[in-house]
Amino acid sequence: MNRINTLRAALVALLPLAAIALASPAPAQSPSGSPAPAASPTPAPAPSATPVPPPAETKSPADSPAAAQTPAPAPAAPVQTADPFGEPFTLEPKKVVMLKGTANWDSAFDALIEAFKQLTTLLDKDGVKASGNPMIVYTSTDDTGFTFIAEIPVDQDVKNLGKNMSMGNSPDGKALKFVHRGSYDNMDNTYEAITNHLDDKKLEAKDTFIEEYITDPLKTAEDKLVINVYVPLK
Repeated sequence: MNRINTLRAALVALLPLAAIALASPAPAQSPSGSPAPAASPTPAPAPSATPVPPPAETKSPADSPAAAQTPAPAPAAPVQTADPFGEPFTLEPKKVVMLKGTANWDSAFDALIEAFKQLTTLLDKDGVKASGNPMIVYTSTDDTGFTFIAEIPVDQDVKNLGKNMSMGNSPDGKALKFVHRGSYDNMDNTYEAITNHLDDKKLEAKDTFIEEYITDPLKTAEDKLVINVYVPLK
């Protein structure tokens, strides 16, 4: 019981006693000059105060049976945050095994998948594990096709490199990070949104951009791809 309820209970307990005291008759006074009547040999017992039961302890709503039986509310669902779009990002250089290639836009995704397969086969043959997500670095583009470098991060040098393969470092420096979800064919919509974002912010990008495949492109359905797009800034 808190201090406020304790004070209130004490006041309630004193009220019956005060009422009894006020109701008791005052002694009668004799008329002037007349002797007072003799006192009774046995004085009348004083009226006893009716015992007041102690105040019941005040229970908080949480102590009531109804409150005890009330189920606890279910926890709120976590808030889903949107993917970053145009988030400033600093690319750190990584050791990579790389494969240079060219492709037409009509068969772009097939060409990228083939490049990743060749690099993965090489790593499996040499017993080297990848230390990061596979990447595509676009080095030039035109209306018909593009040149690219497929890269897979590793912690050690890889031997027995095949044609157009080499060891090197991934791009580094300041960039903007965007996220694409869905098929490679829908990347055009993402890049259009990226272009609009750069125009709105009056930012100038370098003549290259990087795709980091968060989901394994060799095992993930194309419409379930998650790709981070990094746009290096001048």
